[in-house]
Amino acid sequence: MANITAKEIAELRAKTGLPMMEVKSALIEAGGDEDLAIEILRKKGMSKAAKKAERETKSGIIECYCHDAKIGVILEVLTETDFVARNDEFKTFVHDVALHIAAMNPKYVNSDAVPAEEADREKAIFMEEVKASGKPEEIAAKIVDGKMGKYFEEICLLSQPFIKDPDKTIGNLLNDLIAKIGENIVISRFTRYELGN
Repeated sequence: MANITAKEIAELRAKTGLPMMEVKSALIEAGGDEDLAIEILRKKGMSKAAKKAERETKSGIIECYCHDAKIGVILEVLTETDFVARNDEFKTFVHDVALHIAAMNPKYVNSDAVPAEEADREKAIFMEEVKASGKPEEIAAKIVDGKMGKYFEEICLLSQPFIKDPDKTIGNLLNDLIAKIGENIVISRFTRYELGN
């Protein structure tokens, strides 16, 4: 077992904003490797986010963002309590997501929101492309699945790499915030306007 110092715990706690015991546990599990500890904490955050997903969200905020009077975004993000909705970290997250939407123009919040007809149409197009290349059926199916994953990454907000930190997706940021704040948070809907479109 690695000898973890209070300084290492404090540094990682400052970076993640998570409770001391969780940070210490992750550092011990990672053998003192800070990067690995952060990865462990993120994975735990995802499981915490999944547990909180069933809890009702009745509060939140609507963010309105306008970029150069040419692109506008209206975004609704919900949380469980008004206390969290007024939290500066929550507000910063919502603002950053609105900026991201303005820049990256996602069509849907997540892949579940993509209409079945649209997903089926794209899948059929990809299948035709792959079959035309002469790939065997079982390989073609795997290639099409990969192409569909890339397609969803392009059009779905939660799958897109965050413009300020491409190593994380919007979904990663959301799960990290849920783990840190301890409440269910839902990006429920958005509308993006572009002048002339």
